Amino acid sequence: MDGDDGFEVFVAAAEPRLRRAFVGARGIDEAADATAEALAWAWEHWSEVQAMDNPVGYLYRVAQSRTRRRRVPPLPTVESLGVPEVEPMLVPALLELPDQQRTAVWLVHGCHWRQTEAAEAMGISPSAVSTHVHRALTALRARLEVDTRA
Repeated sequence: MDGDDGFEVFVAAAEPRLRRAFVGARGIDEAADATAEALAWAWEHWSEVQAMDNPVGYLYRVAQSRTRRRRVPPLPTVESLGVPEVEPMLVPALLELPDQQRTAVWLVHGCHWRQTEAAEAMGISPSAVSTHVHRALTALRARLEVDTRA
C-alpha cells in the first residue's frame, strides 16, 4: 500500500476494528477520539505503519498512551446495541471486571481479535491474554449464574 490511496484502504479496514476495540476499553464517548488519535498518528508515520505485522494492535497502544483514560468506561447500553439477545446484566458484569480482564475479553470475544493481536495491543504476552480471558469468562459466568455443565 503506497501513498494516499494505500492509506485510505488501510483506514477503511482498520478504523472499524479500532473503534470497536475502544468502545470496550474507553466507552462510546472516548472511542471516536482514541480512534482518530490512532489514525492521525498512522498518517504521520505511514511508512512505519505499513511495514508492521499488526498495525491495528500497535495503533491501539499508541492511542492508549496519547489519550486520557476515564476511571470507568461507559459501555454501550444493551438497548443501544440493537441486539435483543444480549443478556441485560452483561454490561454491568463487564464493568465489574478488572481493566485487563475486561479489555482482553472485549478484544478477543467482542471484537474477534486473535489473542496475539490483543496481546500486542495490550503490551502483554498471548498467554497472559489467555489467562485474562479465562478469568473474565469465569467471573462473568459466576456473576450471570451461567451453568456450564449443560
